[in-house]
Amino acid sequence: MEFDDSQAARELAERARTFMDEIVLPVEREHPGGEPVGDDVIEELRAEARSRDVYCPQIPEEHGGLGYDLREVLPLFEQAGRSLLGERAMRVAAPDEGNMHTIELVGTERQKEQWLEPLVAGDIASAFSMTEPKDGAGSDPKMLRTTAEKDGDEWVIDGHKWWTTQGTEADVLIVMAITDPDAHPYEGASLFLVPADADGVEVVRDIPHLGPSVVHSSHAEIRYDGVRVPEENLLGEEGEGFIHAQQRLGPARLTHCMRYSGMAQRALDVAKAYLTEREAFGGRLADKQGPQFDIADAEVRLYAAGAMVRDAATKLARGEDARHEVSASKVFTANATQDAIDTALQLCGGSGISKDLPIADFYESVRAFRIVDGADEVHKRTLARAAFEDVDTEELAALPEFGA
Repeated sequence: MEFDDSQAARELAERARTFMDEIVLPVEREHPGGEPVGDDVIEELRAEARSRDVYCPQIPEEHGGLGYDLREVLPLFEQAGRSLLGERAMRVAAPDEGNMHTIELVGTERQKEQWLEPLVAGDIASAFSMTEPKDGAGSDPKMLRTTAEKDGDEWVIDGHKWWTTQGTEADVLIVMAITDPDAHPYEGASLFLVPADADGVEVVRDIPHLGPSVVHSSHAEIRYDGVRVPEENLLGEEGEGFIHAQQRLGPARLTHCMRYSGMAQRALDVAKAYLTEREAFGGRLADKQGPQFDIADAEVRLYAAGAMVRDAATKLARGEDARHEVSASKVFTANATQDAIDTALQLCGGSGISKDLPIADFYESVRAFRIVDGADEVHKRTLARAAFEDVDTEELAALPEFGA
């Protein structure tokens, strides 16, 4: 496994750590737990992030970013994850991060000027609208029901989506729809850039959901009723929506892993500080073997998760598919981070479930990670199918019931 960080990556991560320690965490502590932080606070943090060269590092310089590649930027994502404010401050939060990457990767120059650059600047927000309710696409994207039909020089979109993250606040929506109903689902879908204020776009509701309120992130239910967009709003190639979605999701899953790894490490740091200060049962809790072993187990799993993610990112950077490595990283990290944050909460006792510490918000946030960007079961199915592709049945030849 290759997981050494480059000098550029280490320097970027160190700047991010300093920014988090000196700016973000003190701001976080100024706001009561459980209460949303205003956009004005985020804007102030972003201004400071720009001045410290840690703002939007994953986007090319010509579009307003710092121009680092995926492998170099991963350690910064881990630092950003140490606070729910950090990823927004450095402009590396989902879903905007993945949407910016998609537009940068397959968008036209006009689309980049119109949508990518304002996104990088933080002037607008975006959403990725793919998941559908009832009989539509969820964990099985082949069940996609939303359609887009060509009418002259326009596309007409009809469909019903939900769990569109940031859909309530979005200025532009990346919508996946079927453009060729006769083709295989993986070859008949396309992506479209849809302005949120276009006629026929109806945000039905912001779905109530598990998650912290410190940073509001909606999960919207949206109807598209005869929504017309010009043909130049097709994002990428017609019929390659699933290919483009995978180009987006591979790196996005890894950046998710790093953000949540940073969150888990911060939770453990808080727990270690609590155990060091708290005395009970004749001594410091930090000196008891049970809590020590719990912390050690969590640290081991986070170390393994970091190695897996870096290995998968290195293979993606080399142009390899790395689908199985990404799936393995996502499943392992989602569970390792959930367990680590749960351990930290338990070790802090009553203080852990209060909003005085950030762990409760982390606990609410991390549970969704085992579902978003592919549920555990979907990734395990992918890995299991690969595991059975090259089974050598000759290994059983010596057994009587399998012999000649």
